[in-house]
Amino acid sequence: MKLWDKGLSIDKKIEHFTVGNDIEIDIHIAPYDLQASLAHAKMLASIGIITSEELTQVTSGIATLQQQVAGGTFVIDPQFEDVHSKIEFELTNMCGEVGKKIHTARSRNDQVLVALQLYYKDNLQLISNKTKTLFSTLLELAEEHKTKLLPGYTHLQVAMPSSFGLWFSAYAELLIDDLYMVDAALKTVDQNPLGSAAGYGSSFPIDREFTTKELGFETLKYNVVAAQMSRGKSERTLTMALGSVSNTLARFAMDICLYMSQNFDFISFPDELTTGSSIMPHKKNPDVFELIRGKCNKIQALYTETLLITNNLPSGYHRDYQLLKENIINAFEELKDVLDIFDYSIQQIIVKDIDLQDEKYKYLFTVDNINTLVENGMSFREAYQKIGGEVNKGTYTPDTSKKHTHIGSIDNLCLDKIREKLNLF
Repeated sequence: MKLWDKGLSIDKKIEHFTVGNDIEIDIHIAPYDLQASLAHAKMLASIGIITSEELTQVTSGIATLQQQVAGGTFVIDPQFEDVHSKIEFELTNMCGEVGKKIHTARSRNDQVLVALQLYYKDNLQLISNKTKTLFSTLLELAEEHKTKLLPGYTHLQVAMPSSFGLWFSAYAELLIDDLYMVDAALKTVDQNPLGSAAGYGSSFPIDREFTTKELGFETLKYNVVAAQMSRGKSERTLTMALGSVSNTLARFAMDICLYMSQNFDFISFPDELTTGSSIMPHKKNPDVFELIRGKCNKIQALYTETLLITNNLPSGYHRDYQLLKENIINAFEELKDVLDIFDYSIQQIIVKDIDLQDEKYKYLFTVDNINTLVENGMSFREAYQKIGGEVNKGTYTPDTSKKHTHIGSIDNLCLDKIREKLNLF
């Protein structure tokens, strides 16, 4: 049941320790292993290692397994080490001897690597698409609420006037920065490693350009040692990209938790999107956004874990790489869910009317009032001292009429320009 089985027994404790959680996590890469195995089989047929009749058998067997995976009936039984040994076993059962030939000219190293690269490619694109969906939702909210003022804070102290339009579109534009990172990660993994075998290539006359085209990779990782060394390096790039998206979502979730509290009271959500307390009947807790914050912070920590696992490994394959797979795949699955629930929830946000005449917002307009004095001929330093003196004496009366007209300010959000940035992807 193991691809490396030479007929010798292995200590059960050692086997349990080395297999880890592969059986549970490998279900996510099953369709990609089948995709890569089919491409590999076609390549083997093209160079005469298997016959066209054998290729037909393998193609049929893989199609059956693909249907099982798609239908949710494909199961990796406990006696198998991983998805790769399960697939080879099933193909041998269905197709006979050709099932045993499918591993010709490849190692489990590049078999795992290419399946992971394909999984990463697809899921980075999903992350990108879901991020774009949230981006669009935020720009729609910015447009809808662009005239509603919101106190701006620095150091969590009342600072200057902001708006809900400015708030929503700020996070939308930050998501564009995250998409730059996701796009860079996509370029990193869009290189075919198949054919690198155990890290030093193969003496078979394999056609690596064939499988590159067949699997839809943009290019291939030409150097076979570099292909194996990309394991770990790719994951570090991936975790930076996932962490970048997560950072934006975590900070946004923190704002939401603050703004929902009674001390701020800027926003709310329908009751069905919040939870209560077992002893305090008045509670309306932002549990969704607290969990988003926690999950996203957990994803951000993954880069450090990946770095420390792979930082000083010499060239060639090492079993340490196996430890990357579980948490990386879990991070992808987690972030896809987070993006979905964030978009679903934020669409239902209730934006409240804020009374900026409230005493606690009295000094929100001091900078605007200084600027008015400057425009009327006073030096900035003198105007600053004049308004500062009024604040200290308690004689300051705010003038709230000033408009902010420069690019990217309250009254000139440039939502169309921010939207144009999305066209880069």
